[in-house]
Amino acid sequence: MSRIGKKPVKLDKGVSAKLDQGFLSVKGPKGELKLNVDPGRYRDVEIKLSSEAVAIIEKSGSRQASMEQGLVRALVQNMATGVTAGFTRDLEIVGVGYKAEVKGKTLVINVGYSNPVNFPIPSGIEIKVDKQTKLSISGIDRQAVGEVAACIRRVRPPEPYKGKGIRYANEIVRRKVGKAAAGAAGG
Repeated sequence: MSRIGKKPVKLDKGVSAKLDQGFLSVKGPKGELKLNVDPGRYRDVEIKLSSEAVAIIEKSGSRQASMEQGLVRALVQNMATGVTAGFTRDLEIVGVGYKAEVKGKTLVINVGYSNPVNFPIPSGIEIKVDKQTKLSISGIDRQAVGEVAACIRRVRPPEPYKGKGIRYANEIVRRKVGKAAAGAAGG
């Protein structure tokens, strides 16, 4: 039984929601987001709109309906937050000589490969580089911001011995102890 799914999503001032042909669109000061809520996709929930809130209602009391209710409510809440405040993910680049810079619509990443990695910046996403080692990825779509951050991290994930690579700002990398020197054992 979804407890959070039962709460309606409150819309801030300047935010409006509209249901049209199976798509829920939320429009706010930062832009507009759409969600496919076609009855074929989410069979067990129904969306009710009012001027200041969006309510997601279960059609049946089944477990599947409860799961869908919680999912759709979370997606709608992320849309409402995105068009008002937006979302941000921060990344850090750790390693000697590792750096990044934005050139036009491309992020150029130098992380120890023979050639720099060119990462095209998708539309709707903004990337800022601070001191060549701190990246800030922002946008209104939470899923897109997270996906771009994960793709950039995948270029050179942090390794466990020296901790070099690209990591999330709050990520803790567990370090391993390397091999002991061969002559130190006294053999």
